[in-house]
Amino acid sequence: MSLITPTLLFVALLAQQDHAHIHHQHSVSMESMRAAPWSGWYSSGTSQVPAATPLYMLHSSARGWDFMFQGVLFGVYTNQTGPRGRDKFFAPNWFMPMASHRLGRGLLTVRSMFTLEPLTITGKRYPLLFQTGEVANRIPIINGQHPHDLFMELGIAYRYPLGERTVLNFFAGPRGEPTLGPPAFPHRASASENPVAVISHHYQDSTHISSNVVAAGLTIGPVTLEASGFHGRESDEHRWGLEKGGIDSFATRLTVTPTPRWAAQFSMGRVNNREETHPDRDSLRTSASVGYARSFSGGHWASTLVWGRNHDLEFTQQPNAQLVLGAAKGNQRSTIVTVPTRIPGYIYNSYLAESTLRVGRNWIWGRVENTDRDNLLLYEEAPFVLFADEQRYTRVQAYTAGYERELPSPAPWLSVGLGGQIMTYGVPANLRPVYGDHPVGMQFFLRLRLRTPQP
Repeated sequence: MSLITPTLLFVALLAQQDHAHIHHQHSVSMESMRAAPWSGWYSSGTSQVPAATPLYMLHSSARGWDFMFQGVLFGVYTNQTGPRGRDKFFAPNWFMPMASHRLGRGLLTVRSMFTLEPLTITGKRYPLLFQTGEVANRIPIINGQHPHDLFMELGIAYRYPLGERTVLNFFAGPRGEPTLGPPAFPHRASASENPVAVISHHYQDSTHISSNVVAAGLTIGPVTLEASGFHGRESDEHRWGLEKGGIDSFATRLTVTPTPRWAAQFSMGRVNNREETHPDRDSLRTSASVGYARSFSGGHWASTLVWGRNHDLEFTQQPNAQLVLGAAKGNQRSTIVTVPTRIPGYIYNSYLAESTLRVGRNWIWGRVENTDRDNLLLYEEAPFVLFADEQRYTRVQAYTAGYERELPSPAPWLSVGLGGQIMTYGVPANLRPVYGDHPVGMQFFLRLRLRTPQP
């Protein structure tokens, strides 16, 4: 068992004969999530983080296979002030088992990621001021964050070298991440100690648990160009299964990793029929991000900058169309238009900067967001919101600062931290009658994470 850190052995190892490969199984496991020695780590199915990113992971080998396991669990109490603030206990978590094996000249990696959030986040949501997206109890979520599905990733990745500086990359699976957006917040070292989602999640990285993903890419030196197809509808509120649907959406991404400490991406995609509450609306998403990571004696520093833009396209709403939410029989509503009506498009921009520093047993982090919001923030969660025409309405800022102390661990393979953070907001004048002038959010938590066994 060991902490995974980058090495420069990928191409050389793949060129070894089988008997040499056996002697280097541990190094192969290190490289199984990389396209090439100059690339970043594949933190999920397709997105790369800087190669210098510290990855906490358990590792073992057997019969030519390398097994890797990551996992984290937070126990959180949140309290938010103001007329729309709420308090709650909840437990975000995820577990990521993987296995890699040499296949021909390349490396095959079986990837999976699971969460028990459908069980540990009751009521199908946890409070998060100014957050919207998806539904809970067949009503659009307002000022809350949905749990992830049990199956966050199920897929197979294959890296095949064409030459000393050229590698083909493939990914396919019923659940995974298309080539769109930055590395999702659960995979970013810059967000590792923050237990809550970014409020611009649905403008930046919400496609990270898409259904029926097929992706292919080419890495030449530090540059990776890739494309993918996937099913565009976001997950429904029934979190224990897998959504069905054919490939109807497409994306492409350019990633550049000039040094082990840096990884940047620019991506564009068309996400069709994205929202369950507006199934006829398609979106164009554009994203750019830069990630930085640096390790040093006794700690590390990781930072990320993200821009995400959703262009919800105009569409024609047909009269008497039916919207069915979930599987509840009779849970339908008709559109309110009586003649075909052209619904205009809207553009939403979001900006994020976040950074996490670990020095010894101390963790310090911060996050700043500036994001457009729609008019749903004016409403409480109620069935009549299903009839609201979502429009860009205003812009909100969120500021987070947190601290965590690493505690003595009961087991060498377990990292334990106790921490808290405070969130303040820049509330625009048109929302102050609803939210108050200075709402504040606070989270206190215990964090458990798998790690390298300590000597």
